[in-house]
Order: sequence, then structure tokens, then C-alpha cells
Amino acid sequence: KYFGVSGGYMLFFITAFFCVGAQILGSTGDFYVSLWVNKNEQQLVSQAREFDINVTNATDARDTRLNSNTDPMDIYIFFSIILAIIVFAIGRSLLFNTMTMLSSTELHNAMYRGITRAAMYFFHTNPSGRILNRFAKDLGQVDELLPWVMMDVIQNFLSLFGIVIVITIVNPMNLLVTGVLALIFYLMRSFYLTTSRDVKRLEAVTRSPIYSHLSASLNGLPTIRAFNAEQMLINEFDNYQDLHSSGYYMFLITNRAFGYWLDCFCALYITVTILSFLVSSPDNGGDVGLAVTQAMGLTGMVQWGMRQSAELENSMTSVERLIEYEEIEPEGELESKPNKKPPKTWPEQGKIVFDELSLRYFPDPKSDRVLKSLNFEIQPSEKVGIVGRTGAGKSSLINALFRLSYNEGSINIDTRNIEELGLHDLRSKISIIPQEPVLFSGTMRYNLDPFDEYSDAKLWGVLEEVELKNAVAELPSGLQSKISEGGSNFSVGQRQLVCLARAILRENKILVLDEATANVDPQTDALIQLTIRNKFKYCTVLTIAHRLHTVMDSDKVLVMDAGRAVEFDAPYKLLTESESKVFYDMVKQTGNSSFDNLLMVARKAYEQNPRLKDKTAQKYKCLLRNVSIL
Repeated sequence: KYFGVSGGYMLFFITAFFCVGAQILGSTGDFYVSLWVNKNEQQLVSQAREFDINVTNATDARDTRLNSNTDPMDIYIFFSIILAIIVFAIGRSLLFNTMTMLSSTELHNAMYRGITRAAMYFFHTNPSGRILNRFAKDLGQVDELLPWVMMDVIQNFLSLFGIVIVITIVNPMNLLVTGVLALIFYLMRSFYLTTSRDVKRLEAVTRSPIYSHLSASLNGLPTIRAFNAEQMLINEFDNYQDLHSSGYYMFLITNRAFGYWLDCFCALYITVTILSFLVSSPDNGGDVGLAVTQAMGLTGMVQWGMRQSAELENSMTSVERLIEYEEIEPEGELESKPNKKPPKTWPEQGKIVFDELSLRYFPDPKSDRVLKSLNFEIQPSEKVGIVGRTGAGKSSLINALFRLSYNEGSINIDTRNIEELGLHDLRSKISIIPQEPVLFSGTMRYNLDPFDEYSDAKLWGVLEEVELKNAVAELPSGLQSKISEGGSNFSVGQRQLVCLARAILRENKILVLDEATANVDPQTDALIQLTIRNKFKYCTVLTIAHRLHTVMDSDKVLVMDAGRAVEFDAPYKLLTESESKVFYDMVKQTGNSSFDNLLMVARKAYEQNPRLKDKTAQKYKCLLRNVSIL
């Protein structure tokens, strides 16, 4: 998988060719030097014999010195080998760097795509520290450590293979010793990997809580300071750090112990190689020097190669962990099938029908259902408040509408089943203003119109409607002014107004409010409520209410309890005519004075409701018709 994403197998084979070629040329250079020395040695021996013969025969010998003239062709050949080694080494490095860079980039992009397409279930079951660990530590190893370790392993094992071949050519008896040593090294490496893999995994597991603790501490810093809990958090962090340090120290110690025993066996191999020349003396001294120098290079090389090969296998677990995130089960299809794609004007009315809707947060069909068999209809342009105690299923209902979890049954918007729609087509047609306003790092224009679909004049008009035009105009660059991460250079109320402006700009027929005014001042609260009534008058509005007074003027209230819809009617009727009294009890718990005030608001909204007037007029006409017939 790692090499498959590195630009194709052609690049892999070309890189392998350059790696093997560089090693063959290197070993050829060493062997050619030995041949060169042997050639000069034989030349000297021949000259010595000729000199002895001349002296014995009393032949005139003017120059009694032995000359060893180097053949220029030897220099040219050796220079050509060195030049070829340089070319192959540079090509090997460039190709290998390109290959690993492509692999790292593609693995990162694939993991990022997997995360961004993951279902919400994944984020419910994986803390942020674990996800950050994959993107930080594991991806860092793949980017920095893995290429270096892999290159070391390739170079070392090719060099070892070349050394063994050279030593075997000089003295074939060493082949048996080399085979025994290779078997010992293989057994030692297998034993080491069995331990080091578990130790490495232990180090990785104990690292994730550090990231989670650090992330949680930063997010909750105001609360920690308010309760003077700094020392408690410091102690917790120290415990996590000590636990991780113990695992990391154990990993280092096992690594060093493995290297120590490898060096011991390498020293034994060098001793056997030298003693073998006492048993069978070679014809040329150059061969002995070549074999001994090659064997001496084994000492550090074998240890480093074995340790790096084990480190390579451990580092490949990081690749495995990245691939796990690439293969996360995604959400539904982003785009609708051609025969199911809704028109651009959908939904034209905003009617929502819940038919036997159930919802699970986990993909397991045996897991508990959070919503259970919901059946109700929301008429076009109705303003519906959703109330219930904690855990009743209010937010889960919105999750079902946006298909953030696992739905059973159906939700139809203007007769179209949302399960048959692509997520882009569905979610782009539903606006939401959350309780915690969400702003992105970028310009004001990007936060209002991230897809660059509207003109500046339209954006300024929307900002004027939410009374933010002057505040944005005073910024240094207007719409192009930078917004800090999370919108920290704006107040909470201003951030909420930006979210409201974004919803107005989309002009969707369905709007979801998750208690959008819970964290703002009364003036901003009144502005948001007034703007919603005016701009979304002909839209279907669903409001999750944590404060009952925000939904008392709604057309209807949906009362949730334990994942079921227990009441669904106008607030005034639920307070005066409902038999189950669930909503009545919730309002009653606010106190008698508050109850009377909320009842008055509900009655006023009920009497002024245009739909109620239309229904009353229809009943009156029907009554007159019946009277005239009688």
C-alpha cells in the first residue's frame, strides 16, 4: 500500500534498479582494487625473479630497483566506476526522495479525506487526542523517520549482501559461517520484534492521553482557573507523562540490548573469518586484505541494519494506522443519483413528514434506539418549538434531519425521502443557527459566502438587516477583513449575528435554531427574534428550546420524552386541553407567576395565529352551510 501510492510501480522498480546498481558498482570498485593490487604484486614478483636471474648469470643490470608501473587503463576503468557510482547514488537519492514524498502526501490526503467523510459515530467513539496523535506523531514518523530508516535498511542490506559475496569469492569456506550467522541474526530479530512491537504499541497508547489531556485543558482553561484546579491538572498531566516516559524508556532499552548482542556475534564472525585464512592460505595478499576489511565493516553495519530493519517494521505500524483512517466507513453519498436529484428550487414549501422515524447513534442494528417511532407532520411555514428534558431526544431529532446518524423509517421533505438524496443536496437546503456560533479563520466575506456565490452588494444588504453593517465597515478592509480563529475578535452576540446573516443569505425554506439566543444579551436576543420573524416568515422554522419562553409564541410545540413524541400541538392548547399534561408540568415547574405569564403569551399567539383564523373561518362557513341546509 505504501509503495502503491508513491507514483506507481514503475517508479518503484526504477528506484530499486538504481539502488541495486549503486551497490553492484560499489562492490565492483572494491573488487577491482583488489585485482589491481594483485596485478601489481604479480608484476613485482616477476621483476624480482628477473632481477635474481640477471644477478645469477652476471648479466648487466643498470637499475637494481623494482618498478611497478601502473597501467593507465586501470586508472581509467576505476575512475569510470567511481563516476558511475556517483551518478547512480544521486539518482537513487532523488528517486527515493520523490517516491517517499509522494507516498507521504497521498497517505495524508487519503487520511484527511477519510476523516472529513467519516460519520459522526467515528467522532463519538474516538477522542480528539487520538485523532491528533495520528496526524501528529504517526504522520510525522511517515514524513520524517520512515524514509530515513527505509533508506538505511536498503543501503545496509545491499552492502551486507555485497560484503558476503566478496568474502565468499575470496574464501568459499566463509559461506557456511555466513549462513549460520544469518540464521542466528534472523532468530534474534524475530525475538526482538515480538517484544519491541508490543513495547512500541504501549508507547503509542500511553501517548494519546497526553494529547487528550492537553486539548481538554486548553479548552477548559477559564473553568480551571475559576476553580483553582491548576495543580490538580498539573498532577494529572505528570502522571500521564510519567506513564508515557516509562513506555518510551523501555522501548529504547530493548533497542540498545538488541544492538549489543548483534555486535558480539559480529565480533565472533570477524574472528572466524581471520582464522579461516590460517586453514586455507590464499594465493594473493590483496584478497586477504579485501576480505578482512570487508568483514571489519560488518561490526557496526549489521547492528545498525538489524536495528533499523526492526525500526522499519515498527514504523510501518504508523502507515497501518494512517490507512485505518483512510478506510473509515463514510457517510452517505454526497451527490444524489441523477434520477433522484431534486430541482434547484427544492424545497418550495418546506413541509416535513416524519414516518416511523427511529434513530441510532451506532451502526450496530442491535444498539439502543435514541428516537423511537416518531410520526408527525410539520406544515409549510410552521414555526415549531421542540422541548423536552435532558436526554429526551431534541438534538437527536435535528441529527436525523441532517442525516448525521443512522436513521430508520423515513423523513420526507416536500414528498422527497431524504435518504434518497445526496448529503450536499440535503444539507445545503437546510439552514441552522447553532447555540455556539461557528466562524472560520478567514475573511468576513468567506464566512458569509464561502462558495463565492453572492455579490458584495447582497452581503452588505444582509449585514445591514442584522445591524452589523457599521461594525464591518469600520474594519480596516471591510468584507476582506480577517477573522481570527473561532471569531475571537468579535463578541458572542456579533458572532451569532454573523451566523444569522449567513442563514438569511442562503434563503432556504427550512431553518433550524438550537437556542440561538441563549448566550447573547437581551438587545441582541430581541434583534435576532425580530429578524427571524420578519425574514423567515414564510419558512419552516424548528427551534430547540432550553428556555420555554422562546417557543410560547410558536405555531406548535413538539414535546419529546425518552425519544418519543408525547405531545404535538399549539402551546396554548397543550396548556389548556392536553390530557398527558407533560408540557403543562414543564411550564408549571417554572413557578405560578411565570406560568401565568407564559400562558398569556401562548394565548395571545394562539389568537393571532393566521392559520387558526383560517381554520376558524372554515369551521364557521361549514356551520352556516349546515344551518342553511337544515
